[in-house]
Amino acid sequence: MLFPGGQKIVSVIVPCLNEEEAIAGVVQELWAQQVDEVLVVDNGSIDATAANAKAAGARVAAQPVKGYGLACITGLQNVRSDAEIVCFLDGDGSDVPAYLRAIVTPVAEDDADFVMGSRVRGKRERGSMTAQQIVAGWLAGLLLRLVYGVQFSDMSPFRAMRKSKLHALGMTETTYGWNLEMQMRVASENWRILEVPVEHRARRGGVSKVSGNLFAGLHAAWKITTTFLRLAFSLKRSSPAQMSSAMDRAARKADRS
Repeated sequence: MLFPGGQKIVSVIVPCLNEEEAIAGVVQELWAQQVDEVLVVDNGSIDATAANAKAAGARVAAQPVKGYGLACITGLQNVRSDAEIVCFLDGDGSDVPAYLRAIVTPVAEDDADFVMGSRVRGKRERGSMTAQQIVAGWLAGLLLRLVYGVQFSDMSPFRAMRKSKLHALGMTETTYGWNLEMQMRVASENWRILEVPVEHRARRGGVSKVSGNLFAGLHAAWKITTTFLRLAFSLKRSSPAQMSSAMDRAARKADRS
């Protein structure tokens, strides 16, 4: 992708499980943003997810062992070697790729180390997020603020960072705790953090692996809780000023443009 400071190689990782109805549209929308790579990680789908992703022009990596975090790790291991910035978003069509440049630009221009699209702060289609998802994001944000002094409003999958920094982060969570673990680790490492309000849509087909299933939702909540407890006592605490300083820099740059 081309930015005011020059070309940056941007790879987008899309973990997927049985998203045959939505994935082709997601891939096409990502190519429209002029990214350099779309890598779909097929996490054991039993439908045409992989075939439809390939037909839309994505590269597909297979990870048959189910686990959201494991799919993300597989994606990171398989992105093109010259990728400088990696992004993540879901393959169900709920994340809006048109916001990709807003997510990537602060990283590309070195105004932030970790940028996440906040669904809570942006405009949401009716039914795109359940009350449980909103409450979980609020609770995680409260705990992160108390322990690390940073402000998060969401645990959105839509995020971007430099590949080299993510490799050094030491991610280990293989299930639904992946997003929270990343937020805890970037906070503990004093990364410059920025949230960008984004639009969020209702999924474009299929069934949610979490919100559409009570057992899966409880399992995801349990994994998120245990992830927080496991890491909270082992990771160092960070500066409460880091997120506001990143936001200030991004706001000043927006005022100058």
